[in-house]
Amino acid sequence: MENKRKRARVQGGWAGSIHNRGASCAASGVSNARNEELESATHYRVRRDKKLPSEQQFVFKAPEEVVRKAPEPKILEKQGLYEISTMPSGVSRIHLIPGFMDLMEADWMFEQLLQEIPWGQRTHVRQDESYDEPRLTAWYGELPYTYSKLTMQANHHWHPLLTMLKDRIEDFTKNTFNSLLCNLYRNEKDSVDWHSDDEPALGRNPVIASLSFGATRTFEMRKKPLPEENNDYTYVQRVHIPLDHGTLLVMEGATQEDWQHRVPKEYHSREPRINLTFRTMYPDPEVLHP
Repeated sequence: MENKRKRARVQGGWAGSIHNRGASCAASGVSNARNEELESATHYRVRRDKKLPSEQQFVFKAPEEVVRKAPEPKILEKQGLYEISTMPSGVSRIHLIPGFMDLMEADWMFEQLLQEIPWGQRTHVRQDESYDEPRLTAWYGELPYTYSKLTMQANHHWHPLLTMLKDRIEDFTKNTFNSLLCNLYRNEKDSVDWHSDDEPALGRNPVIASLSFGATRTFEMRKKPLPEENNDYTYVQRVHIPLDHGTLLVMEGATQEDWQHRVPKEYHSREPRINLTFRTMYPDPEVLHP
């Protein structure tokens, strides 16, 4: 009997111990869960304070607008040899010589040319409408000259003054010329539009020597756009050259291939201007451009 009571006490002790351990474990589980909750909340607060990487990267910025401006034209007035561009076709050069002719000599020559050159006005046809070229011209040389789909017959007998000027320019430039286009701008309303002197009969990279008399007019140049520009001249490089009385301008290299030029209308000069452009014509362009 005594042994039974001892076994009961032992079993009761075990039973009580197991019960207490279960309660303890339950309490410990609640405590651990509470601690994990607090740690999780603390960790969340830290992460929220630091911001998630995804939140830092997701910031909207309006795209910057790219503004493309047309370049200001470069103005050339001083004497010098200028390389205005370098392209696969070659280097484009212009040589500017203000005062190439003495002032008093230039005055006398201007009057002689104005009175004695056989000036004429050509008529163009565009879209079944005819219009007069806004200047007077004369052509000297061995061959006729065709531009803008019209042909000028050559004056074979050069005026002695033109021959003298040709010899002087040839001596200066070390080039020979056999043809001459004379232009008379009667007033500020006369002009010539954008073009290049690139007719096949002039050969590749022709040298054009331009001598001016009379009123100062601005000679404008613009670079031909690259193929990807789709013939848009808005943003191309430009050069402006005031051509004074007695000034010589020589264009050479790839200038005619890569650039255009013009003399625009102006509204401040009512005096006439004469421009002589010496060049070399070839009788068989097929030899030069096979």
